[in-house]
Amino acid sequence: MELYELLMIAVGLSMDAFAVAICKGLSMRKMNYGNAIKTGCFFGGFQALMPTLGYFLGAQFKDAITSVDHWITFALLSIIGINMIRESRDKECDLDSNFSLKSMLALSVATSIDALAIGVTFAFLQVNIVQAVSIIGTTTFLISLAGVKIGNAFGCKFKSKAELTGGIILIAIGIKILLEHLGVI
Repeated sequence: MELYELLMIAVGLSMDAFAVAICKGLSMRKMNYGNAIKTGCFFGGFQALMPTLGYFLGAQFKDAITSVDHWITFALLSIIGINMIRESRDKECDLDSNFSLKSMLALSVATSIDALAIGVTFAFLQVNIVQAVSIIGTTTFLISLAGVKIGNAFGCKFKSKAELTGGIILIAIGIKILLEHLGVI
């Protein structure tokens, strides 16, 4: 997998975290950079951890399903992308101003479940997992920081566009991988 593809996946995966970070920023009366960094660390950390777990899980089944791995990758990326597009239509922005450990853990897991499935596909694609999770974690950290700041400054108007963009990116990458395996491109 090329570096630009990893970067696109990282951006796509980080859009859920970005949307939640926007809402977190909106919930703050005054910008709190400590909470912004905390949000970035939690979201970026879990976005790196989940594909690592998925990678090792997928590696257990790799030999059994190598002949259909491209279809599984396409299906997983498409399902995640479609779900993100569906979520982008939700106009609600939860104004949860709680930055406690419990709250941040729950949000981090919720926004990174799709990264677990991506990790499974990485095992099939023989991706350098250390490089991949480093890019995903760092990208999500930075995008989440920006999301808190944007949410604090502008509100929820970017939430749905972020989720829609992320969904489209993931579906496009899934289609590209499928077409490459079928020899079309």
